[in-house]
Amino acid sequence: MEQPILDCVIIGGGPAGLTAAIYLARFHLDILVVDGGKSRAASIPCTRNHAGYPDGIAGEELLQRMRDQACKYGAKIKTEYVTKLERDEKSGNFTATWGSGEARARSVLLATGVTNRRPPMDEELHDDALARGLIRYCPICDGYEVTDKRVGVIGSDSHGVAEATFIRSYTADVTLIAPDTALKLTAKDQQKLKDAGIECVDGPAQAIAITGDCIVVDTAEGHYTFDSVYPALGSDTHTQLGEMVGAKLAEDGCFLCDSHQRTSVPGLYAAGDVVHGLDQISHAMGEGGVAATTIRNDLCAENPRWREPMLEEAEAGS
Repeated sequence: MEQPILDCVIIGGGPAGLTAAIYLARFHLDILVVDGGKSRAASIPCTRNHAGYPDGIAGEELLQRMRDQACKYGAKIKTEYVTKLERDEKSGNFTATWGSGEARARSVLLATGVTNRRPPMDEELHDDALARGLIRYCPICDGYEVTDKRVGVIGSDSHGVAEATFIRSYTADVTLIAPDTALKLTAKDQQKLKDAGIECVDGPAQAIAITGDCIVVDTAEGHYTFDSVYPALGSDTHTQLGEMVGAKLAEDGCFLCDSHQRTSVPGLYAAGDVVHGLDQISHAMGEGGVAATTIRNDLCAENPRWREPMLEEAEAGS
C-alpha cells in the first residue's frame, strides 16, 4: 500500500526541529519528525540562560518536554538516522530514507545542527567531564558559571583567541593552549592576548585526568590544572542531506537561507545551528517557529486548507 504524502518531514529533533513540530502540529498539518538522537542540546548538563528556568534545566529534560508537547498535538516522532534525501523534480515532493524505511512529503525542514570537534581525550573521560562542567563548549551559554575560576581554552589562530578573550571578561585566570604543536598567531592576536593578560602555552594538549573538581591537561610545557576547559576547535555542520538535493551553502558552510528560512531549493527549509546565526537554544527555537510558519503559509498558498464543518454542524444545516 502506497504511503500517504506528508505535509512536512522534519529531520532533526533538537530545539529548532521540535519547535517547528509544535507549530506545524498546531497548524493541523500532517508531519513527521525523524531524529537520529544526536542533538547537541541533549548533552547539556544544565542550561541556566534559557528563559523561564531560573534554576536551569538539563538539555535532555528540555527536549523531552518539547517532544511531549509536539506529540500532544499530533506530531509523530521516529528515532532514525536519515541517510538520503531525494526530490522529484516533476511533483516537487521529497523522499527521506533511513534504514529500512522512508517517508514522502511536500516539504522538508532540515534541523540537523552541528557537532563540536572534541579535544584529544578518552571518550569516557570526556563525557564525565562534560557532565560535571569540567569540559564546556559554549561560553555564551555558561561563561557565567566560570566566573573567577581557572579556565583553559584549547584552540589556535583567531578562533581560539576570540574565545579566550571572551572568557577573560568572566575571570582573570585564562590560559590559551595550542591543540597541536605551537600557537599560530598574528601580531594583532598576540597583542590582544597580551593586553588581556592571557597566558599562552604550546601543545600538543591532551586532557588526561580528573582530580576532584578539576581537570588536568598535559601540554608541551607540563601539566595544567583547570576548573573548566573550553575546546575552541570549531564544529562540523550537517549539510549533507540538503546538498543531495542541490541546496546552496553560504561561505561559512551553513545553508544559504532567506529571512523566512527557505533554502535555495523550493520546499526545502532549514533552521537552527545548520543556518548561520547565534548557536543558542533560544535562537534555534525562533528559527524553528519562523520556518514552521513559512512552511504552513507556502503549502496553503498552493493548496488552501479550509477546515471542514464538524459533523454535528453539518447535520444541523442539512
